[in-house]
Order: sequence, then C-alpha cells, then structure tokens
Amino acid sequence: MINKTYSFIKARDSVMRGVFLCCAAFSLFALGCICLFLFSEGIPFIQRIGAANFFGTKWHIHDEAYGVLSMIVASFYVTALSTIIGVSAGLLMAVSLYKFCHVKAVSLIRHLVQLLAGIPSVIYGLFGMIVIVPFLRDNIAPNGVGYGILAASLVLAVMILPTIVSVSLDALNAVPKSYYEGAIALGATDEQSVFKIMLPAAKSGILAAVVLSIGRAIGETMAVIMVIGGSPVMPRSLFQSVRTLTANIAMGATELTGDAQTALVATGVVLFAFTLLLNIGFSLLKREQKT
Repeated sequence: MINKTYSFIKARDSVMRGVFLCCAAFSLFALGCICLFLFSEGIPFIQRIGAANFFGTKWHIHDEAYGVLSMIVASFYVTALSTIIGVSAGLLMAVSLYKFCHVKAVSLIRHLVQLLAGIPSVIYGLFGMIVIVPFLRDNIAPNGVGYGILAASLVLAVMILPTIVSVSLDALNAVPKSYYEGAIALGATDEQSVFKIMLPAAKSGILAAVVLSIGRAIGETMAVIMVIGGSPVMPRSLFQSVRTLTANIAMGATELTGDAQTALVATGVVLFAFTLLLNIGFSLLKREQKT
C-alpha cells in the first residue's frame, strides 16, 4: 500500500513538473516570437532611414519623417513625473497604514486600494478628461489648455498608487518587529523608528514597487491618449499637447500602412529597449544591495 502511494505521488510530481516545464517553455517561446517580430521588422527600418532621422524631432508621415525623439522625451517626462507623485503619495500611505492607522481602517483602506487596481485604464482616462483636464484648464494652465504632460502624469500617478501601496506595505510587514521595538527601546519616536529604521530595512521591496510602477507608467496607453493631447512635438511645457511612444503606436496601429506602419514597429523596439534596460538596471541594483 505504501509503495503504491509513493508511486502515485512520484508520478503526480513528474506530471506536474512536465506541466510547469511546458508553461515555462511557452512563455519563452512567446517572448522569442515577440522579439523576433520586433527586431526583424524594426531594426532594418531604422538602418534604412538612418538612426539620425529615426531619432530626429519631426514625425510627419506624409513627408516620410519618422523621428521619435520628441516622443521619447515626452515618455520620459510623463513617466518621471507620475512616478515622483505616485511613489511619494503611495509610500506615505503605506507608512500610515503600517503604523499610524487603526486596524479596521487599514483593512478598509487596503481593500479600497486593491479595488483601484481592478479599474480599467479607460475609466481612469475618462476621469482625467472630465475632472483633471477641466480643473487644470480653468485653474492652473497658463494657456487655457488642460491636456498635456501634467494631466497624464496625475492620471498615471493614481493608476500606479495600488502597486506602490500594496508592495511597500508588504515589504514593511516583512521587516522583523524587533527592529521597531529596539528603536523604541532606545528612545526613538514612532516616526523616527518607521522612517529611519523600518523604511531602510524594507528598501529592497520598496524598490521593487518603484520599478513595477515605472513599468506600468511607461507602458500605459489608453488613459494617456485620452488626456495628453497627442501632438508629436518636442515638450516645452507641462501643459503642452504631446505624444508618448505608446500613444504613438496605438494611435496609428489601425490606420497606417507601409513604411508608416513599420515605423510603429521600430517605435516598439525603442519601447522594448527601455523596458529591458529598466529590468537590467533593477537586477544590477539588487545585486549591489546583496553584496
């Protein structure tokens, strides 16, 4: 009986190992297909028109000008500003939930934050169009136009908030309570114990939250399209209508053909390279922290 049970468990483990191996192989295959498509189409196009032209500032398909520099800069501005706003607010919220809120309030707020993560991006974009853009236009924007980098950054900051709060709070909860208790025993206040002891101890998890948020911000499309304006020009102001890399791909994906469509694939290569560099940088940073 024992031998039969052992044989069954061993066979089951072998089957599950094969299933997991197939899933991993499929993931690698899908990634390989995406990379093959992007680089086989995008790199030859960049070589054909020249890197200087492709990384130029003018995007005008009727003149066969496919410069994406303005979109790279716009993507950087939107991602950086939304990350600064979202990380600042999310980290403070995580700290508040960790130590300064009632237990029942923590449970309620955490459920509400998780609910934010499930809202479709188009709803965020609609909120930005109806609430944020008119507010900026009527109260802050000097040119009377609410669409632009600031509107997109505010919308993205709200969208990345659940990731920052949830992952940062989990990182803080993973730190041994003895760190906090030891700081209190040495005479530190609650604020000093949290900000000078607990936060540095949880920096690895918090950094992971930041990287995940940057990836979400740089890859978001629909909500950004709805509030950023869409003009392929070099950003000069927070209230100027501009276009990001993802918005450029989405706006022309169903309409453009020929070289213009291939230019969108080349734009995807740039976006893929940014994401890859971000992940490599995060891996190197974690390796330095371990050493």
